[in-house]
Amino acid sequence: MSSAYRGDETLAQLLAQAGLSQTPADIRSLVAGVLAAPEGEDPDGWMILVGTRLPEDLAGQLRALKADLADGRVAEAPDYASRIAALRGVLARADLDGFIVPRGDEHQGEYVPPRAQRLAWLTGFTGSAGHAIVGRQRAAIFVDGRYTLQVQAEVSGDLYEYRHLVDDPLTEWAGDALPRGGRLGYDPWLHTAGWVERTRQQLERIGLSLVPCPDNPVDRVWTDQPPPPLAPVVAQDIAFAGDSAADKRARIAGDLTRSGIGAVVLTQPDSIAWLLNLRGADVPCTPLPLSFAILKDDGQVDLFIDRRKLAPGVEAHLGNQVAVRAPDELGAALDGLGREGRKVLADPAGTSAWIFDRLHMAGAKLERDPDPCALPKACKNEAELAGTRAAHARDGAALVRFLHWLSQEAPSGTVTEIAAAERLLAFRRANDRFRGLSFDTISGAGPNGAIVHYRVSEATDRRLEPGSLFLLDSGAQYQDGTTDVTRTIAIGAPTPEMRERFTLVLKGHIAVSTARFPRGTTGSQLDTLARLPLWSLGLDYDHGTGHGVGSYLSVHEGPQRISKVPNSVALQPGMILSNEPGYYKTGAYGIRIENLIVVQPLELPMAERPMLGFEVLTLAPIDRNLVEPALLTQAEIAWLNAYQTQVREALEPRLAGDGDVEVSHWLRQATSPIIV
Repeated sequence: MSSAYRGDETLAQLLAQAGLSQTPADIRSLVAGVLAAPEGEDPDGWMILVGTRLPEDLAGQLRALKADLADGRVAEAPDYASRIAALRGVLARADLDGFIVPRGDEHQGEYVPPRAQRLAWLTGFTGSAGHAIVGRQRAAIFVDGRYTLQVQAEVSGDLYEYRHLVDDPLTEWAGDALPRGGRLGYDPWLHTAGWVERTRQQLERIGLSLVPCPDNPVDRVWTDQPPPPLAPVVAQDIAFAGDSAADKRARIAGDLTRSGIGAVVLTQPDSIAWLLNLRGADVPCTPLPLSFAILKDDGQVDLFIDRRKLAPGVEAHLGNQVAVRAPDELGAALDGLGREGRKVLADPAGTSAWIFDRLHMAGAKLERDPDPCALPKACKNEAELAGTRAAHARDGAALVRFLHWLSQEAPSGTVTEIAAAERLLAFRRANDRFRGLSFDTISGAGPNGAIVHYRVSEATDRRLEPGSLFLLDSGAQYQDGTTDVTRTIAIGAPTPEMRERFTLVLKGHIAVSTARFPRGTTGSQLDTLARLPLWSLGLDYDHGTGHGVGSYLSVHEGPQRISKVPNSVALQPGMILSNEPGYYKTGAYGIRIENLIVVQPLELPMAERPMLGFEVLTLAPIDRNLVEPALLTQAEIAWLNAYQTQVREALEPRLAGDGDVEVSHWLRQATSPIIV
């Protein structure tokens, strides 16, 4: 029920009638934070932070107030020239010759809330990686190859020079653009300790100094900066988590004790969410409550989070060994660790320099090691694996319904990339336990499919034309698991070259799927298996073969990966990874085949050492129209036929049970065996 907002006096009366203590000012502050978080699948879900079982009149006024405040956020077209000029004024008054503006936030995460989108506010660039340096006279923006075209479309070349993130290091540009002896500022909250140490050394060699600026100059000129996000934080049911938060705390605390460490500072929200069995919605695509935590060797935790985000029952779930503290109390808590003379662990690769600096000044004994939650979080327990299998079955059914729809509609040449992504989302939304996408869908038709991290927009939206390839990389968050799947689909008849390249990618995909390897093997050692078929023709792809995946957490999770980049973390049972080799012909088409796989122990009769292999989790047919059987061995054909049969047998009963007879018939055809 929607209605116009009748004013704060009416809201105050309705709150009092419902027995609630909040004032209209409290509610306005709460709604501002809600608007700074993603909308989510339930537009009214935030109201649980006001109260449970709210009277409809009060709920209607809360909706109306939210709508009014959202309408009031509509801003004029940004004036980037004025913004950079204002920032330069602050730099001059602070005696700084330049300032670094990264894309990240205090948690160094993949997704950042609107409050932390300083790079976008200052420059207009909306990509997921990059940074800018603003000097007194010159400025530059640094992005990688994924964003070469996007940065030129979004950022004014009159204000910023375009530089490559890897090929043109910021230190080289700074050495040329800033005066010798110059002072380059940075926000120690927004850079890791490791980054600061490396960058300071490089700058000092060319006569520049790196100056910490805890009072971020961008924030001083961003007058309408959004507040921190406020999305409900809820408990993850132990039926899905598998282990209680108390057991996890005891496990990590025991590891600390055995290492002689008194406490660990946790800054990665996914680690904290895993440790305490919490989920939230502060950032897009990942169910994270932004927070910090300190875990001590006795299992007690200080959780630094805005208490307003905690849904009813969460504090009882946390128990009396978890103290909820305001975010601005973190500094004092770090000081306390120093006074206690504790040895404190912090991860220099993921922890902000501000925290390292504060601990150092407090006299703490610092232990620089990886986040102790990362590895146990990566090794899923049986409940988590059961949940992800169930999630993949629901997700696979949604994808099959979509592929059937696409087979009916695409030949007309009227389906667009956006329309395809929206239709797939609609099929997923019909699923039980669906909580949102796990990343922005990559829906690339023809040459757009050759852009590895393509993001469709109204300006780039292409039709799926006959004779082309369509690359669809998508995933979802379910309460019991996270999915990520890529399928390349032939629209009409593919060319012989398309079939050849697709089959080479498929051979690499099968090689990883069927790999058997001894314990202690890393993903880097398996990466070559995926590339060998392509290498035989002088082809390759410029991304990793696989990344870790969380359990209703981040779709990109460490510490494991399959990549050319060296990685010392051995694969262990329970680790979920993607298997996604590809091939990309610039200006023509892209190919990628991605399944999620989980490491499992193998019992081999003749094995002389413990062996591991992979179980395939993803359930979605591989387009047999793109397969060139002559390029496959008998073993590879057998694997493909067995996989297609697995997909059919897992999904057909689900589809039949829902009455999707036509879809079931299409699935039987799509998964029919290849016979040579």
